[in-house]
Amino acid sequence: MQHVKLLMNIILLVLGHSVSYAARDIRILGRTAIAPAQAAAGPVASIDNSGIGAVSGLGVNWGTVTYHPLPIDTVVQLLKDNNIKKLKLLGVEHEILTALAGSDIEVMVTVTNDHLADMGSFDAVKEWVKVNLIHYLELKKGVNIAYVAVGNEPFLKDYNGKYNNVVFPALKNIQNALNAANYSRIKATIPINADVLYSPDINHVPSAGVWRKDIADLMNQIVAFYHKNSAPFTVNIHPFLSLYYGKGKFPVDYAFFDGNSKPLMDMGASYTNVLDANYDTLVTVLNKAGYKNMPIIVGEIGWPTDGDINANVTLAQKFYKGLVKHLATKKGTPLRTNNQMNVYLFSLIDEEDKSILPGDFERHWGIFSYDGQPKFELDITGKGGKNTLVGAKDVMYLSKQWCVVSPSVTKKTTLEANADYACKNAHCTSLGNGSSCSNLDYRGQASYAFNSYFQNFDQQSASCHFDGLATITTKDPSSGSCKFDVQLAPASVPIEPDPAPTPAPAPAPTLAPVPDSAYGPSFG
Repeated sequence: MQHVKLLMNIILLVLGHSVSYAARDIRILGRTAIAPAQAAAGPVASIDNSGIGAVSGLGVNWGTVTYHPLPIDTVVQLLKDNNIKKLKLLGVEHEILTALAGSDIEVMVTVTNDHLADMGSFDAVKEWVKVNLIHYLELKKGVNIAYVAVGNEPFLKDYNGKYNNVVFPALKNIQNALNAANYSRIKATIPINADVLYSPDINHVPSAGVWRKDIADLMNQIVAFYHKNSAPFTVNIHPFLSLYYGKGKFPVDYAFFDGNSKPLMDMGASYTNVLDANYDTLVTVLNKAGYKNMPIIVGEIGWPTDGDINANVTLAQKFYKGLVKHLATKKGTPLRTNNQMNVYLFSLIDEEDKSILPGDFERHWGIFSYDGQPKFELDITGKGGKNTLVGAKDVMYLSKQWCVVSPSVTKKTTLEANADYACKNAHCTSLGNGSSCSNLDYRGQASYAFNSYFQNFDQQSASCHFDGLATITTKDPSSGSCKFDVQLAPASVPIEPDPAPTPAPAPAPTLAPVPDSAYGPSFG
């Protein structure tokens, strides 16, 4: 009975108490390292599996918040090599859409939250649709644009209603402009977070789901508009975040698909994983609103591979293997049986410059690493064969050299300010408690920070000085699951480090340590 009550509480966690992006706190890095979970083997070698095909309905998100992006043509080829036919872009980017022309990849583009207010004028939206959508649809080899995502989780409680008055007008104007241009086949949809749903404290089960009270009227208007235009409802579901915010109360296996959990029973329906429970809560709410057959898209679902004790290659591989197998069965959920779920994995490639305000894991959601190499073996056909992910080809790297602490340095106090400085200007998300490099000693942590800065500024010699504490080496300092990266070769002139510690007299980095910094390690 206690276990059942715990699973009922999980539904509450799923319904907005644990997955709100705006509510994610800065993760505090403690001073005592915790060993990460045992990681699987490193990136697998690319193999020829040109016959592989992804599960029907399976797509990926492609975010580009990075200083060192792979060439766009390389990523498009990566999608083709892995037979990924559905792509969700987190913006509207000219170079990417141009590169997708002539492919059969189905595309969802996104209007970001900051641009929703610009969509309040129908005339302005008609011009926007012409320039940002129709232009690519009518290229000689057109782009297969199927959806427009109107914002991303704009109804989060933590936004305090900031976007509530602009989202629905933007949705209507975009869809109506598409309809007027004879492109009604393209559907506008709002990717929402599960906190638009509510389940009473006394009955946290899918069948008790309702709209969140403060936006219930608005949600009813939106789904009525979807129904009128045969558009799908899009929801983002993140079992990892339920685990992350569950603070030890969330049964780990309930995030996966092994069927090990004692099921949560709800009016005869049996739930053993978060995805099905969350999905059916939405189904329940749509049913109550009178839209029993409204299509649903899961706009985001995934598992990060670093930046938290539960964010590692082993658990990510387990999650994705279970998810793909679950989708491949086409069994659907208890309330929508025999249903092929439409799901976009989150995400394709790591984003090194993404905000870590929610947590260090934010830069590690990719199923491929920063250089387009797979992090683990995964059969995306879901058939359990020998097919696996294919890595990016002909990737160009900088020289095989790294920036590390000089052998002459023996006192860690001399490293602290420089290491903190390096982390503020690069990224050290692998150094936190439970992360892949958390077992490094103080020299190793400082070396990781120095190298991250060095690589971020394209291995320029001035970026590996740090008041004379650092040196360049050609011996790879990587250790076990802790990888010291060599960055991608820049496609243009390298960015000058500004400012950067140099041999010349210059204002030194502040000596005041950054306590428990969200940017990197604390050496005090």
